[in-house]
Amino acid sequence: MWSLMRRWSTEETHVPSHLDEGEDQDNNPRRAATLKDGINDVYTPMIRTLSPFRPPPLDPVILHGYKDSTPAGSRLLTTVVAEEIRTMVPERLRITEDWRLVYSIEQHGTSLTTLYQKCRQYEGMRVGFVLVVKDQEGGTFGAYLSEYPHPAPSYFGNGECFLWRASTLTSLPLPPSADTTYLTRSTTLAPPPRSGASTPRSIDTTPGIRFKAFPYSGLNDFYINCETGFLSVGSGGGHYGLWLDDSLDVGHSATCETFGNEPLSDAGSKFSVIGVELWVIGA
Repeated sequence: MWSLMRRWSTEETHVPSHLDEGEDQDNNPRRAATLKDGINDVYTPMIRTLSPFRPPPLDPVILHGYKDSTPAGSRLLTTVVAEEIRTMVPERLRITEDWRLVYSIEQHGTSLTTLYQKCRQYEGMRVGFVLVVKDQEGGTFGAYLSEYPHPAPSYFGNGECFLWRASTLTSLPLPPSADTTYLTRSTTLAPPPRSGASTPRSIDTTPGIRFKAFPYSGLNDFYINCETGFLSVGSGGGHYGLWLDDSLDVGHSATCETFGNEPLSDAGSKFSVIGVELWVIGA
């Protein structure tokens, strides 16, 4: 402490020779900054401007691949959930706004073999994959895969992988004291009010999303394990983080060491599969 104080007390404040004592200090920012260096006066920091190298905002995610005949209820991934997943993917893929559907049960049938076949075209490419699963409870969850899923004799992938789940939050009811005389319920399909007509107050019925991600814990390297009979992501402690059978009909999810996740399905450790999709990013 003494040496620090000594440095403060012995450090000289240099005043340029071309500034004489009679010069107007208010009109000279260099002179004012010298006198307000924390020793001669209260320190006043310089005003900083925004960096010109600040990256521009990202364009919204665009989901490609759904057929016009695919019902809205059978489309598992929404742009809202995709944007949440996007914040977790590697930087090189985060700037990519075009996500492309590789496989879905609705459009390609129920077969893990078909899923593997459609992924072969991405072998050796530096792309990422988003696996989306829907269970009988209506829950949506899945995984981000750093490599394309394919049968292999051992685990593969890297620490970029993670598990995730998305839950729907319904709006809270109004308190009993709220004035509901002129309230109407509105949906996204409601037509706009006529010109000149008064706009009644409305209740926003759009559900919110609670998104949870479970990144790599570092405890083991059991990222992705695929065989002809199953697909799994994460393992350890005798449990799989996410496991799907070859018919994409039954799944398992439990806490695993790879990601330290909670069970992804509200149905429990075992659930029935209603839908599966696989998306590619960066292709």
